[in-house]
Amino acid sequence: MRALVVDDSKPSRSIVARALQELNFSCSEAGNGVEALAALASGGRPDLVTVNWHMPVMDGVELVRRLRADPAYRGLPILMIATEHDQERIALARAAGINDYLAKPFTAAALARKLVDLGLVPRELAMVGGRGPIGVLICDDSATIRGILTATLGADPDLKIVGTAVNGATCLDAIAAAPPDLVLLDVEMPVMDGLTALREIRKRFGKLPVIMFSSLTERGAKATVDALLAGANDYVAKPAGLNADDVAARIRSDVIGRIKSLVSRGTASMSGRGAAAGPNGGGSTVLRSSRPARNSRIEGVVVAVSTGGPTALAEVLPAFVPEARVPIIIVQHMPAFFTAALAERLAKVSGLPVREATEGESAKPGEVLLAPGGRHVELVGDAVQPRIRLTDDPPENSCRPSADVLFRSAVRLWGGGTLGVVLTGMGRDGLAGSRAIVAAGGGVIAQDEFSSVVWGMPGEVVRAGLADAVLPLSQVGVEIGLRLKRRGG
Repeated sequence: MRALVVDDSKPSRSIVARALQELNFSCSEAGNGVEALAALASGGRPDLVTVNWHMPVMDGVELVRRLRADPAYRGLPILMIATEHDQERIALARAAGINDYLAKPFTAAALARKLVDLGLVPRELAMVGGRGPIGVLICDDSATIRGILTATLGADPDLKIVGTAVNGATCLDAIAAAPPDLVLLDVEMPVMDGLTALREIRKRFGKLPVIMFSSLTERGAKATVDALLAGANDYVAKPAGLNADDVAARIRSDVIGRIKSLVSRGTASMSGRGAAAGPNGGGSTVLRSSRPARNSRIEGVVVAVSTGGPTALAEVLPAFVPEARVPIIIVQHMPAFFTAALAERLAKVSGLPVREATEGESAKPGEVLLAPGGRHVELVGDAVQPRIRLTDDPPENSCRPSADVLFRSAVRLWGGGTLGVVLTGMGRDGLAGSRAIVAAGGGVIAQDEFSSVVWGMPGEVVRAGLADAVLPLSQVGVEIGLRLKRRGG
C-alpha cells in the first residue's frame, strides 16, 4: 500500500508517516497542495492521501477540491488530519470531498481505526499496529469525581484508566507500581495534597505528564498556579454545581483533548514534544522569515498564551521587562480567580510589576497587565496614553479573553509599532490578530514547536507565514529585549 502524506510541518509529516509505516504503508511526502499535485503527477495514484488543512501556497481543502474535480482521483481515499475542531468547518472539508477527518492530536490506534473504516487496513493489522490506549491514573479524594472521570474517560477508545488514588501518597505508590502515561491530579486532598505530590512526581518520575484538576475557588486557583509553576503540564477547572451528566459532558470537552495533546507517544503523538531535535541541538529551532519586521518604533508588546503559559511567562518576562519602556499586555487563557492568582505569583517569583488589568486604568510603560479571566481586554485612547477597556463581548475562538481581540485593538492604537508574541497553547487564538499586526507593518514572534507544551497557537501563526522569528522559549524574551533596544522601546 502507498500513501502520500501532505502537511507543511516536517515533524507532523514524519509522525503520520511512521504511524502509516507500522500499518505496512510506504509513504511519500509533500509540504503543501501544489507539491502534492506534482507528486501525484510524477508518482502515480497512491492508495491513500492524508492532508493537513492549513498550509501555505495551497491549503488542504483546495487540494481536495482539485483532486475531486479530476476523474483520475475522484475515488481516491482522502483522510484529513488537522488541528481544526470546529464542526461547521470540518463539515466544509467533508463537503469538499474528504472521506474522513482525524483531529490532531491523535494516537496511532485512532489513525488505524480510521483506515479500517475506509477499508484500507484489516482490523487484525490495526490491532497490532496501534500502540494501545493512553494509560491514565486518576487521583482525587472524591469517590463521586473518581467515578465520573473513570466512566467518562474510559469510554474513549484512545484512553484507558490504569488506576485510581485517593490522595497524593497513594498516587505516588500507584505510579511506582505501574507507571501510567499521564496523571490527572486533584489539587486539594487530605494526607498529601496535589502540589506536594506533584513536586515528588517531578523528583522521582521526571517528565511524566500531569494535569491538575482544581476547584473554581480563590484557594484552588492559587494552588493550581503554584502547581503550574512547579511543573504541572496543564490544569482543568472542576465543574461546580452541575449534575453528573453535565459534569461528564464538561470532562469530555475539557479533559480528553488535553490528555491527547500532552501525552508524547512517539509516532502516536502530535503534541510537538515528540518532534525531532532542531539544528541548534536539544530540539531548539531558530527560524527567521524572509519577511523581517519593519523598523518602526515599538510602542507596545502584546502576548498570547494558553496551555503551558505560566511557566513560559515566568521564563520570558524577566528577560526583557526590566528594561522595557513600553506597555506589556498579556492574554492567558484562564478563568476568573486563576488570572489574579497568576499575576500575583508571577510578580512574586520574578520581582516584576505584574498585575491583573482593571477597567479604565492606563497601560503604563514597563508594567505587565494580565487580562482577567472571563473578560476581553482592549486598548483604547491613543498611542501615547493607552487605557484598558474590559468587555463581556462574545468569545472569539471559544475564548474570553481572546488574544485576537487584544491584538486588533493594539493595532488600532500603535499600528506598525505593535510587537505580537504568540507562545505555547492549544487552538488558533492569536492567528487573526497576528495577521492584523503584520498587515500594519508590525512584528510577530512565535515559540517553536519543540519547546511548546502544545504547538497549536504558535503553529497556526508560523504555518500562515506571519512570524518573522520562530524561537525556542529560552530565546523569546531575549529577542523581545533586543528589538526593544534597537527600535526605541
